[in-house]
Amino acid sequence: MILRSWRAVATPEGAGTYRAHFETAVLAELAGVPGHLGAVLLDRPGRGGLRELQVLTLWESLEAIERFAGADADRAVVQPDARAALESYDDHVEHHTVTRP
Repeated sequence: MILRSWRAVATPEGAGTYRAHFETAVLAELAGVPGHLGAVLLDRPGRGGLRELQVLTLWESLEAIERFAGADADRAVVQPDARAALESYDDHVEHHTVTRP
């Protein structure tokens, strides 16, 4: 199992907008990808009144991730609606092998 991690920063309002986008568009898209095992959105206070967001997704394999992200699996998939809600975001993701469920 592989955990995919992505980070972004938003204003409090933008974090709310991104949360709504995540709950509707992102989760719906991921549900249709074979090999996707689940996703969570983390939110915490950041510097200067901003919010730090982190998306963690679980996958059966790198091949499953590539079905979602394309051949460059390390590149972040950030839809235009999400970009509009965020102050900044990582262009790349991290992948970790889950050694213990």
